[in-house]
Amino acid sequence: MLTALVEDKVGPGEQAKLLIQIAKEQLQFDFCLALRSPALALSMALRVLNLEAGQGVAISALSPRYYGEIIRELRLKPVYCDVAPGTAGMSLETLQAALAREGEEPAARCIVVNHTLGYVPDMTALGGVGLPVIEDCSQSYGTVIGETPAGSFGVFTILGLEERDMLTAGGGALLYAVNRRDAGALRGITPLSENSLPDMNAAMAVIQFREAARNMEKRREIAAAYTQAALRTRHNRFVQQGEWDYNNYAFPLILETGMKDVKTYARRLEIAVENAFVDTLAGSGEVPPGLCPEAYSLSLRTALFPLYPRLGAAETKKVAKLIMTLP
Repeated sequence: MLTALVEDKVGPGEQAKLLIQIAKEQLQFDFCLALRSPALALSMALRVLNLEAGQGVAISALSPRYYGEIIRELRLKPVYCDVAPGTAGMSLETLQAALAREGEEPAARCIVVNHTLGYVPDMTALGGVGLPVIEDCSQSYGTVIGETPAGSFGVFTILGLEERDMLTAGGGALLYAVNRRDAGALRGITPLSENSLPDMNAAMAVIQFREAARNMEKRREIAAAYTQAALRTRHNRFVQQGEWDYNNYAFPLILETGMKDVKTYARRLEIAVENAFVDTLAGSGEVPPGLCPEAYSLSLRTALFPLYPRLGAAETKKVAKLIMTLP
């Protein structure tokens, strides 16, 4: 980042190239574009698939709100999928139910799979439907199964670099393809300079990649303390499907009491507890409650507790005590 400042380069340039090089080593992709936002990356990925106006795009009801906006801007139709009980993501069963509900053949032409809160769905099962898959691993960076990183199963993958993403660079996104055949479609794109990731953000992302292993270890330590505290409550954790090694992006609890009561109690202890899904499609009211009841229920009663690498020992202990004594 200092290099970018000294050279007075804040537009696209050498730092973006360095970022792509470092990201390629970690994510094992064939080709990548560095863009200004995840929304732009999603729009570009959908355009490359050459979908026709009115065709469906299957998405989880707990996907970010901007998914719906981008899909409608492209004159496509969102097909809302519920999430599996006890998880934060769609399953093969909820996807099939959504496709059957639409009553059209085919109901969707592609699937956008968001790894909500860092939890990765069964990508093999979802990919087996036969539709092209766009993965969003913005919150699941660092989650692996064996040596395979999250984001390796889709035709295209989005890695956001926004404030609430696992790696944050103050804005931006990487759009990449893992295998050479799919990468060919991205190689033909030359983004306008105003759509490319500025060097300032790229330099910050480079630092995030380099510090990721250390930060994830710190997250793991904090999450372990929270987990021990949560075991003494009646509130529930999400289940990571399959054998993925969770990255501890967040520490959510599915509350058995009201969100308002928990927030009020946390405020008394000067701890910020957030609604995990307020900025999702279900949480914002875009998806009718009866359409995806599990997602709607989770949007009302899933709380996020502070978990970030710079959280000190005293603060960690304070939050763990809050979790242990939740109403």
